[in-house]
Amino acid sequence: MFNGKIVLITGGSRGIGRACALAFAREHATVVITYAGNEEKAKETLAAIEQAGGKASAKRFDVADPKACALAVEAVVKEHGRLDVLVNNAGVAIDGLVMRFKDEDWDKTLDTNLKGAFALIRAASRPMMKQKGGAVVNLTSVVGETGNAGQAAYAASKAGIIGLTKSVARELASRNIRVNAVSPGFIGTDMTARIPEEARARMLDSVPLGRLGTAEEVAGAVLFLASDAAAYITGEVLKVNGGMYM
Repeated sequence: MFNGKIVLITGGSRGIGRACALAFAREHATVVITYAGNEEKAKETLAAIEQAGGKASAKRFDVADPKACALAVEAVVKEHGRLDVLVNNAGVAIDGLVMRFKDEDWDKTLDTNLKGAFALIRAASRPMMKQKGGAVVNLTSVVGETGNAGQAAYAASKAGIIGLTKSVARELASRNIRVNAVSPGFIGTDMTARIPEEARARMLDSVPLGRLGTAEEVAGAVLFLASDAAAYITGEVLKVNGGMYM
């Protein structure tokens, strides 16, 4: 499905990003993952991709730095000659009540989750236009659609991703570049594993399917939207949330 395609996945060393990297690799894509600091996890993901018979490499940079984003895309294109798929997955979640929330935590959240995605799309749009095609998949969140007490910054950044997705989809459609988003609900990752059992039970009460989703299920949605099977889909937000928000 992705034989010969070059795929760039931010935050690809663990969780949903890792699952996406493995999913694309199994479909014979050449995968470039990015990570901010955990080199050990990045190496583990690269090894898993190679064991699955895929090709992969890793780049370390902070997606909150627009210049670093531009240089990373430039390096990928220089090395591989093209960029077919961009998956904006990297993100941070800093929780806190709004009246106590620090400016620096607000800035870090928006810079990483929203500004970073914008900077990478801006950089990737140039080579994709030149090659007359490409696909971008942005990871938003059910929180960006519903809001959540104690997560004003995270919700704002993820709601911004939805607006960014729809706007850029309109802008780039004439160049055969599709831009979509995947909106996960409660997914079983390192982050949700740290949630106390009582809070987890309350979470599951809000999910009609009665369970956490898996990173692999989210990756399947990302893979679909990036594939030719979704060639007539752009500006869409695909919910992967077990029915908690319809």
